[in-house]
Amino acid sequence: MRSLEEKLGYTFRDRQLLQAALYHSSYANEHRGSGIQSNERMEFLGDAVLGMVTADYLFHKHPDLPEGDLTRIRAALVCEESLHEVAQSLGLGAYLKLGRGEESGGGRQRPSILADATESVFAAVYLDGGIEQARTIIHRVLLEREREEVVEERRRDFKTQLQELVQRRSDQVLRYEMTGESGPDHAKVFEACVSVNGTVVGVGTGRSKKEAEQSAARSALEKLNG
Repeated sequence: MRSLEEKLGYTFRDRQLLQAALYHSSYANEHRGSGIQSNERMEFLGDAVLGMVTADYLFHKHPDLPEGDLTRIRAALVCEESLHEVAQSLGLGAYLKLGRGEESGGGRQRPSILADATESVFAAVYLDGGIEQARTIIHRVLLEREREEVVEERRRDFKTQLQELVQRRSDQVLRYEMTGESGPDHAKVFEACVSVNGTVVGVGTGRSKKEAEQSAARSALEKLNG
């Protein structure tokens, strides 16, 4: 725990809070008799703390942006991909407590598990040191590290843009289809295509079906606009 505290730049008064943030549900289920609880409740709290700190940050950083733009930027900043990157920078996977099945299945590298654990750690800091300590760490490990162009890229909804472009004509039918998947369970890559009136206009890949569809929509926009 000391090495993780050093990476966070914060020393816990109650180190048990940090430990509790690292108990995955698979580990808690295998140790029911010991009274160990999973980090799911802390993840819930951490998500709220992260959302509030991020909203406050964007509210003051972008005084001229409307609510819709602020909402989209916040969603991009706190998405699974961003939190996964934070977890990787902290080496959080090495500190997780996982059940045997999750361990053998590559859980220490699974983006969703790492993203959830990141939120749990934010909750642990909040519970131990209050909102200002949590704010300081969230700013340092997430908000102040984000490049504006990365945020802009993530917050763009290519599917919505494509739909708006296609709907300029009333006889257009837009359809997405998953065309394949590859890789192990903990690192799946999904493939998708998007068609207009039965003609494929874009293909893409991603770590989730949603991401693959966004990638396909982006490809289609580039083709159609070009």
